[in-house]
Amino acid sequence: MTTINKEEIQKFSKLADEWWDAKGKFKPLHMFNPIRIEYITEKIKSHFNLGDDLSNNFLQGKKILDIGCGGGLISEPLARLGGAITGIDASKKNIEVAKLHAKKSNLKINYQDKSPEQLNSTEKFDIILNLEIIEHVENVDLYLKSCSNLIKKGGLMFTATLNRTATSYIKAIVGAEYILRWLPIGTHDWNKFIKPEELEKMLSDKQFKTLDIKGLELNPFSMKWKKSRNLSVNYIICSTKF
Repeated sequence: MTTINKEEIQKFSKLADEWWDAKGKFKPLHMFNPIRIEYITEKIKSHFNLGDDLSNNFLQGKKILDIGCGGGLISEPLARLGGAITGIDASKKNIEVAKLHAKKSNLKINYQDKSPEQLNSTEKFDIILNLEIIEHVENVDLYLKSCSNLIKKGGLMFTATLNRTATSYIKAIVGAEYILRWLPIGTHDWNKFIKPEELEKMLSDKQFKTLDIKGLELNPFSMKWKKSRNLSVNYIICSTKF
């Protein structure tokens, strides 16, 4: 059994050289990054009682696993905040790009060409990031089971994905891929999108309690992302292992 979908891996491997080009194929992720980091750091501070510590190393002592890390767009900012980051990706090309960029940035990040079920479950993490990855995996049940095995009790997990609605089909596929060409055609399969209530049930079955759920919306005028109550397209679930 595996969570690796070879077609999905090949798709992203072909684009690997563009991860850090803010105007390239991953431009939407670069635009998306600030709101994701803001949400994640807010919830970490609250959950682990870190107060309003805005120091550059407030994540020191926290072991963080970034699954499907790509070129390291989230791993690097969190490493700069002091987190002990392990970034994994089933695409060897992505990991090569991530390692090279981290070296150039003088950051120590443990990048591995692996999927979560291939990691040693004796190593437990304080925080797991599943950001825009779950809709690309082969076996969601095995994926979440692997996450559950890799996180400490009381640990925090962030799962960001796309809702399976008519709106998400129009905006995330027709709009983003075919009209605006923000993403290569075929980046997403609408049938793999997961409704929030489905994902909450899956997480609950794997001993995760939902703490918060937020929609993430793009303001078409400012072209900036914001948190929202609207879950019809992009959303993120913050949960804890019990």
